[in-house]
Amino acid sequence: MKLQSPARSYVRSFLLCLSGLLVLTSMLAGWSKSWPRGQSAETGQSSADRSPVDLLLTNDEKYLLVVNQTSGTLALVETASGKVLSELPCGEKPSALALTPDGKTVLVSATWTGELVRFSLENAKLVRKDALFLGFEPRGVAVSPDGKTAYVALSSGGVVASVDLAHFKETARVAVGRWPRYLALSPDGKRLAVGVNGEGGVAVVDVLAGKKLFLEDFVGLNLGHMQVSSDGQYVYFPWIVYGHNPITANNIRQGWVLASRIARVRLDRKARREALALDPRGQAVADPHGLALSPDEKTLVCTASGTQELLVYRLPGLPFMDYGGPGDHIHPDLLANPQRFFRIPLGGRPLAARFARDGRTVYVANYLLNCVQVVDLPEKKVVRRLDLGGPDKPSLARQGEAIFYDGRRSLDQWYSCHSCHYEGHTNAQAMDTRNDGRFGNFKVVLSLRNVTHTGPWTWHGWQKDLPAAMLKSLSDTMLPQQRPTEQDARALIAFLDTLKLPPNPFRSRDGRLTEAAARGEKVFRGEIANCSRCHSGAYFTDGKIHNVGTGSREDVYRGFNTPSLLGVHDRVLLLHDGRVRSLEALLTGPHAPEKVTGRGTLSKAQLQDLIEYLKSL
Repeated sequence: MKLQSPARSYVRSFLLCLSGLLVLTSMLAGWSKSWPRGQSAETGQSSADRSPVDLLLTNDEKYLLVVNQTSGTLALVETASGKVLSELPCGEKPSALALTPDGKTVLVSATWTGELVRFSLENAKLVRKDALFLGFEPRGVAVSPDGKTAYVALSSGGVVASVDLAHFKETARVAVGRWPRYLALSPDGKRLAVGVNGEGGVAVVDVLAGKKLFLEDFVGLNLGHMQVSSDGQYVYFPWIVYGHNPITANNIRQGWVLASRIARVRLDRKARREALALDPRGQAVADPHGLALSPDEKTLVCTASGTQELLVYRLPGLPFMDYGGPGDHIHPDLLANPQRFFRIPLGGRPLAARFARDGRTVYVANYLLNCVQVVDLPEKKVVRRLDLGGPDKPSLARQGEAIFYDGRRSLDQWYSCHSCHYEGHTNAQAMDTRNDGRFGNFKVVLSLRNVTHTGPWTWHGWQKDLPAAMLKSLSDTMLPQQRPTEQDARALIAFLDTLKLPPNPFRSRDGRLTEAAARGEKVFRGEIANCSRCHSGAYFTDGKIHNVGTGSREDVYRGFNTPSLLGVHDRVLLLHDGRVRSLEALLTGPHAPEKVTGRGTLSKAQLQDLIEYLKSL
């Protein structure tokens, strides 16, 4: 038997140890990238903001499942102790979750990652299984009663995707309209209600036939969480309405600018929506979002994220009205009877709400407080707070985020910045904010994504000073009782600087253009269209004022600031006044190349290629 020399043995042992160390280092480095900055691998806790946006109770109610948007994690929380038992990455900017009926599988929509992420719940721990790429910013998720199918709203694709959970693959898509966000399935699994914010209403889908049955359009904005009644007849949800009136103190107080509603829509047949006004005079409700019905359906709760409270209603006998209603303010009978309606202050930014089986306990995901609040309805107060982790003090950007979502900063607390700039983006309305120098000149709400890099500001580009623009908006648009400060403006700008665009769903996952989009880029820069003359640079804007013939003789300011084209595929209204709703209508109508450059007309093939390129920006 041949023996190795001691030196050779030592060298071999050293190389084996070094190799193992390099592999372990590589694994740890890759693993740590998926965790929030500063997080402990053992405890799952970190100094990163969590920002919970959705939550569910497990079937035995021993645990809470909580989706944290800022940290991009799914947490398992023990309800009795409030301890975070497990926390795992679930993708960038998750929005919603669902639990299969057997309580064993958790589904999370990772909106910016474009994935439906699947976890299993095993021995009081979360185990990440796999992820299905869907693209187009998945948001709301619902699971069929038999646990075989998941339905996912793809918000920038205008569709609902069906996913076979046995094989974890997409099987179909149903077109429902622009900006579907939240959805709810009837108890028998046959009808799906989808809030389509770009269409201003609710689409009802026959899931067995795989087709949209009808759209109930009521010009609704920012439709929130949805729940179907146990008999499958109605879907309930909150929303806000724009009154198409200019911002004045009187119009605001009358509820003629923005106002909050809860509505219900029939699922068995098309019928006019029935609505309930939420706003008391002098102390309105801003940004209703989460909604839940008690197990016996005698109580309805709704989170008002802008006014930082939980609204509680006795459901039987609520004065829902269809045509001619519901009026501009809350029904006086509700105000007069605290057994039928009351408000519980929560602070922060309360979003999702879920009932426990006892019908008296409500769990609330509070985004800005990084916690779950436990609310006792008979006691009318928060009785416990389950902390999820986060920094000791808010950063400047986080302070600005709190300002952005705070409806109490407006006159009588009717609305926040978010009410119009949904999550820092835009809505499907042209609104009169007087920012163009006169009344009655409605302008499309501009997206705030990349806004700190795309000055000058406003449609006409007259605003050259971003801090001054912030102070003007906080003062003239919000009409607050307390004047905003320069520190408010600095904080708000710090938050706006965090607003980026999600990955573009019209590009490959590595960012490459399709063949059609690559041809379209040549058209974009070519002589006939010559879009790049104005839409140039990293943000596709030259920051200059141009007159392209789309203005009005009544405009106080002449010409328009070149808007950035980044993310143009995800805008419902185009041009300053929203007169067109598609890129094709824009490029064959008021902004056709022959009208702008005068150098000829694009062929049909060139037009389609150009549209594909614009969608890829």
